[in-house]
Amino acid sequence: MSIVFDHMAPRITEEDSSFRTRMLGIAAGMTNVIAMGRGDPDFHTPAHITEAAKKAIDDNQHHYTGPTGLPQLREAIAADLKKEYGLDYTAAEIVVTAGVQESITLLMLGLVAPGDEVLLTSPRFTTYDTAVHMVGGVPIPVPTFEKDDFALDVAEIEKRITPKTKMFVLVSPNNPTGAVTPPEMIRRIAELAVKHDILIVSDEIYAKIIYDGNEHLSIATLPGMKERTITLNGFSKTYAMTGWRVGYLAAPADFVAKMIEPRHTLSINTCTISQFAALAAVTGPQEPIEAMIAEYAERRAYLMEALTEMGLTYGHPGGAFYIYTNISSTGMEIADFCEKLLRETGVMLFPGSMFGDETGHYIRISFLQPLPLIKDAIGRMKTFIAAHKDAAA
Repeated sequence: MSIVFDHMAPRITEEDSSFRTRMLGIAAGMTNVIAMGRGDPDFHTPAHITEAAKKAIDDNQHHYTGPTGLPQLREAIAADLKKEYGLDYTAAEIVVTAGVQESITLLMLGLVAPGDEVLLTSPRFTTYDTAVHMVGGVPIPVPTFEKDDFALDVAEIEKRITPKTKMFVLVSPNNPTGAVTPPEMIRRIAELAVKHDILIVSDEIYAKIIYDGNEHLSIATLPGMKERTITLNGFSKTYAMTGWRVGYLAAPADFVAKMIEPRHTLSINTCTISQFAALAAVTGPQEPIEAMIAEYAERRAYLMEALTEMGLTYGHPGGAFYIYTNISSTGMEIADFCEKLLRETGVMLFPGSMFGDETGHYIRISFLQPLPLIKDAIGRMKTFIAAHKDAAA
């Protein structure tokens, strides 16, 4: 090992990267792989958005913006939050970041002191763990369960609150489960936050991708909650803009003002061209987004039926584009299942262990492939599961 490696700071930890790397390495040497584990929409970014980016380049709009983002984009985001979710933010309460990933790092830098405990919905997007570790905090998972469709239970949150608890991270719709926490539970979480004087981080990146009449309630709309909530959202998932790297946080203006210099230190500003693209996304026609969500709904319906026919159970995915699937009936260990499935069939999925899940029962299936490819993948999975059941008999 290098001398540099020997001097690594303890804040840098490894979270499941080795298995992901091995899977990607296996896939790189194969043809006809169907990737059903990623969280990257397969659709092209809508044309009016890409045209706005091209125009920005032609108009010489590729220089620095202020650290908090283009004023007109922040105004448009505030208007969209009001229109879509009833959230009452001004442009002065918006910080545009390089994806929600940077928002997470920024808010943890601003709020979490060494030793503070951060409660995290689990299974979870483990970027939160890494960000909490980097600032000296302690991640505390709050489990959710298949029997509840992986929706949060306020009792599970409250029994983990201690004098060291700084905040609870609420992700709804959730990654990797697709769970939408019902409005009545959101209200109870709000009451809990006030009772124990803790902050709420409300990650709403999937809030526009909702199915079957499920309802998303933004917790900062509830009485007494805006002043203790940081709302996160962005453009990657809804607008198929993952590589454009535009997210944002919305928070009380006094906190935002204190975050300007730290945000400048991280990356000065979000890519200016991407900000003009995001402006077109939020102010332009929404029909392409509606068409994408309709396609996701069709894929989801097919997968739910197919998985049920295979004897695999799952939590009802009320939003996002994932089905968190229980494979314990196959008798296989999840990492072994995922690696053998890839090697033998070319279908790439990721185990729940990559999302902080210690049960050993679940895989995340994303429906971010065209329906014919999804049907092909399911056919391969059926053959694979049958073959391994026969071998074990």
